[in-house]
Amino acid sequence: MATIITMPRLSDTMTEGTVATWLKKVGDKVSEGDILAEIETDKATMEFESFNEGTLLHIGIPAGETAPVDSLLAIIGKEGEDISALLAGKPADVAPAKEETKVTEETATTPEVTKAAAPATASLPKGVVVITMPRLSDTMTEGTVATWLKKVGDKVSEGDILAEIETDKATMEFESFNEGTLLYVGIEEGNTAPVDSLLAIIGPAGTDISGIAENYKTGGAPQAAPAVAEEKEVASTEKASEPIVQESSTDGQRILASPLAKKIASDKGIQLTQVKGSGENGRIVKSDIENFTPQTSAAPAPTSAAPAKAETVAAARPFVPAGEVFTEEIKNSQMRKIIAKRLAESLFTAPHYNLVIEVTMDEAMKSRAIINSVPDTKVSFNDMVIKACALALKKHPKINSQWREDAIIINHHVNIGVAVAVEDGLVVPVLRFTDAMSLSQIGGSVRDLAGRAKNKKLLPTEMEGSTFTVSNLGMFGITEFNSIINQPNSAILSVGAIVEKPVVKNGQIVVGNTMMLSLACDHRTIDGATGAQFLQTLKQFIENPVTMLA
Repeated sequence: MATIITMPRLSDTMTEGTVATWLKKVGDKVSEGDILAEIETDKATMEFESFNEGTLLHIGIPAGETAPVDSLLAIIGKEGEDISALLAGKPADVAPAKEETKVTEETATTPEVTKAAAPATASLPKGVVVITMPRLSDTMTEGTVATWLKKVGDKVSEGDILAEIETDKATMEFESFNEGTLLYVGIEEGNTAPVDSLLAIIGPAGTDISGIAENYKTGGAPQAAPAVAEEKEVASTEKASEPIVQESSTDGQRILASPLAKKIASDKGIQLTQVKGSGENGRIVKSDIENFTPQTSAAPAPTSAAPAKAETVAAARPFVPAGEVFTEEIKNSQMRKIIAKRLAESLFTAPHYNLVIEVTMDEAMKSRAIINSVPDTKVSFNDMVIKACALALKKHPKINSQWREDAIIINHHVNIGVAVAVEDGLVVPVLRFTDAMSLSQIGGSVRDLAGRAKNKKLLPTEMEGSTFTVSNLGMFGITEFNSIINQPNSAILSVGAIVEKPVVKNGQIVVGNTMMLSLACDHRTIDGATGAQFLQTLKQFIENPVTMLA
């Protein structure tokens, strides 16, 4: 009996997909696990494998065309089988449950449908849905459950937030596409598991799900979630070994708070450790933050002996015997793992070289002071550098390129990535069409993106598509440094601090302000002379900001 294959939901935000390439054609034999096609989602182009075997009898979406999720993608069956009834849309001819491994509403509850889960679909009790660890970004290979917002036994409605999941780029809310009762939790808070591992099981209350968990463990051996009472008894030393994404109290215990409560608290500058939660299990909710009143208490007057005692305590240091080896192990976060992987790939695959130029900043400082004198306007030197880079890239498009084995891609649009340091590492939010933005628009966008990056609220789409990157360590007093290229870009600009020092002007030694710029280039796409010409244009724009208005 022929089986209908529908357009899968390959990301949590995907509503339609484009068939980039068919790797099989009508009449080809298909085995389970074969790649049928490459499908372009709103985040990435991904391989879509077959969960069935037989002959490809029909292709419903030609290469290059776009269709909504669950549209007819293909039909697989026996060679020569009559599929006219299926094409006419008669449900009686659809493959029975035993053979049906296409993406359905039940199996599409997560962004990824796993091969391991497919064969067991037919054995699921009625109404039971298995939820697996979703792929929430194009580079995500595993995820960490930061917080469960539902517990076993809770009612779940479509659209409810099940959990907060930490990816390699951000902590994101994962919502349910189903309704029912949360029957099983497969990954405890703080634990990490590969994409497609068993995350949870949802179904009618009281349904017997014994044996289902073992059949769906695809990413290791996730354990069932313990009772709430057991969670409260976990020692603080065990909690300290887990990757804590949320704010922690002084005793090392996790502070439970809704995402909205966290955002409001962050906006108001309220420490969650000072707020008492009124929600379930002491969870802090929106009303707790809105009704919170900071309490202040006067410190008792110190006695005459108190200062000496305080000094003694402050001077105390942990005693480490001579010769003793002391180490501390910090578990790598998803972000740190991806940073290590991506930068190592960049450094060891792209032949880097660096060009350095010194820029006079006197005119830029005067221009910035005039611009910032306008009400409600705030522009930084970094904003001016970004704007100058955008204009220089339009004049030197070879810098705005990327390497492929068969061709060099020249980008005539300018999307500048701005490196932002966060607690766990580094993220690069992207300013799209930067050359068309004003200085004040650049400044406002950078502040917004940087703020949300530090709160792990950036969307994966806001960190994709850069064509050039700017990294600035000048605010830390670093005068000069070299960066690793953020691939697939061909170059990255390192910006140092503005330094006041003696300079020669018109044959006289005077006090001036200068800044060092270092351009790291991929020699496969950018020759030395091309990089030098770009820096000369960039220098002209920065030293004479009025030319950026021309």
